[in-house]
Amino acid sequence: MSYQIITDSGCDFTKEKYEALGLIAAPLTVNFRGETYPDRNDDSLRDMYADLRAGEAATTSAVNPEQWQEIMEPLLEKGEDILVLAFSSGLSTTYQSACIAAESVRARYPEGRIRVIDSLSASLGQGLLVYLTARKKLREAPAMDELGDWVEANKLHICHWFTVNDLNYLKKGGRVSAATAFVGTMLSIKPIMHTSDEGKLTVVGKARGRKSSLNTLIDTVGRLGIDLQEQTMFICQADCQAEAEAVAAELKRRYGVKEVYINYIGPVIGSHTGPDTMGLFFVGTER
Repeated sequence: MSYQIITDSGCDFTKEKYEALGLIAAPLTVNFRGETYPDRNDDSLRDMYADLRAGEAATTSAVNPEQWQEIMEPLLEKGEDILVLAFSSGLSTTYQSACIAAESVRARYPEGRIRVIDSLSASLGQGLLVYLTARKKLREAPAMDELGDWVEANKLHICHWFTVNDLNYLKKGGRVSAATAFVGTMLSIKPIMHTSDEGKLTVVGKARGRKSSLNTLIDTVGRLGIDLQEQTMFICQADCQAEAEAVAAELKRRYGVKEVYINYIGPVIGSHTGPDTMGLFFVGTER
């Protein structure tokens, strides 16, 4: 029986990327400057980051069970099974909502099969896992459970490493204390973060200055990455495209990486981490 991979906008792909990979994505929701709209990843993000720099704030909402059901039911009606790869349960209730929706629609479509997986990933880390999963489906046509088992076996090898430029956004979200944000800003301390095995964003180090923080991300690839010349790596950036391109060039120069996909951090994640955040995602021995 055929099956469809479903994900959500937490993976920060463009509409074109979802379509190229044959994916359906449930959107999270953003409330910004009095407007509520589905999470999207396009050139309009330049304006959002400009407004964030000017002091505007945004709030966000997870995908709710009803939104998941609206996607699941038409697929089950057509006789397709469903494999869901959802935004980390450590950062959002989107995964839990997908589980609730799956239980609800199973009662109406008992012949259909739905498997919901917690990606334990975020932004283009979730995107990299989804990308690798979709390519495996397209190239090898595995059964749904075989592909789901592959995701479970490999998701903790997707390395997520971030740095932010302004600690005050993390302070607003409760990720760092007000004192840490103040001192870090005064001393130009940039936190080094990663997404843990529990799917939570964790501060694991610090660097003095922006250049040092970006070099730490690049160095980490050499420490944890595997088969670097064969990988497609992902970089997410919050309105710092030129720096992202410089990091990509260094990955190619230093490690022989052939392809690096660069894209915006979407409004849901970007509103919490702030402008000039950068994340680097690759396959490694461990997170």
